Amino acid sequence: MAGRRCASRAGLSLVLLLAVLVGCGGRAPSDTAAAEVRRVLDRRATAVLDGDAAAFRATGASAGAGTGFANLREVPLADWSYRLTELRRTGDRATADAQLRYRIKGYDAAPVTVDRTLRLTRTDGTWRVTSDEPAGRGGAQLWDQGAVTAVRGEHSLVLGVGQSGERLRSFAGLADRAVPAVSEAWGTDWARHVVVLVPKSLEGMAGLLGAPASGYRGIAAVTTGEAGGSAKAPADRIIVNPDAYGVLGDLGKQVVLTHETTHVATRAHTTAATPLWLSEGYADWAGYRGSGRAPGQVAPELERAVAEGHVPAALPDDAEFGFTSDAGRLARAYEGGWMASRLIADHWGEVRLNDFYRAVGDHRERAGAVEGALRDVLRTTPEQFTRLWRQYLEDQLG
Repeated sequence: MAGRRCASRAGLSLVLLLAVLVGCGGRAPSDTAAAEVRRVLDRRATAVLDGDAAAFRATGASAGAGTGFANLREVPLADWSYRLTELRRTGDRATADAQLRYRIKGYDAAPVTVDRTLRLTRTDGTWRVTSDEPAGRGGAQLWDQGAVTAVRGEHSLVLGVGQSGERLRSFAGLADRAVPAVSEAWGTDWARHVVVLVPKSLEGMAGLLGAPASGYRGIAAVTTGEAGGSAKAPADRIIVNPDAYGVLGDLGKQVVLTHETTHVATRAHTTAATPLWLSEGYADWAGYRGSGRAPGQVAPELERAVAEGHVPAALPDDAEFGFTSDAGRLARAYEGGWMASRLIADHWGEVRLNDFYRAVGDHRERAGAVEGALRDVLRTTPEQFTRLWRQYLEDQLG
């Protein structure tokens, strides 16, 4: 009797479970939208990699669905894939959050990952993409801004939108000279090639960085990338501000590209422990190395301050390097960092300068990093180094 009651209860439980699963309609839900959207995104990614415009258009909901594909035509891609992270559906419309992972052939050691928002609509039982945009305030990709033109150099790949082939070739020439110059200064333990992005305008640069254009006005170029990244981390991108870059002279243009290339080379040893006076100062040192420029030509703002009796009391702190800082203050910060690296190269030698840079970054934490490297590599103290630096400013710029 007891066994029968247990069996009856088990059967009742099974009936109730089936009722929950099936629902009042008497059949299990058939909404497989997420799986269907994943398949659409997979087909879209395959079309991009195969260069199949017709297959790409087939994943879109409108006649203009191939525009994004056309913008990508000249970008040499090794990988391109989407990972669906969330799908919000209302009837025959849906919004998908996805991670786009892509890799540029021959340049990226690992995929670059960016967040995208895709909107889709379902017609005739098939989901199709109506838009594919940067997610939230995330940075746009260059192909979001128009058709990309690609120029290959010996050590570089230059990708531009709204730029002539001649101008992009000039950037490739600058980058091709920068790479061996940086290797000569820093060494060869880095990729020894760079990707340079040249948008149409300052606003385009800001769009790639996901930041207001006002913060980069007057800044000729920046380098993006993961500080302290491993050798398998994605390659950095040097992003040019064509408005500011265009007003530079020949030497200035070369110094800027060499400076930014130095950031690419030193990335694995640039961590939270590295103060900006060292990372920016070293990049300027590499940029001007061998140029024959006198200190006063490179550091005019600091020269003016020293002439007026205002020798800085300490090395510039990170806050002084903010792009929104007073222009004179920002210039003095860069110049002060450059003079510090120049001092180490002059007083201890270039090998010690490189060893010092690596030792600071390899500490990984800011506290004690500079102090330890000064002690272990240069055999000095922060107080002694600051005094020597201040005297160096007076001797070189006074």
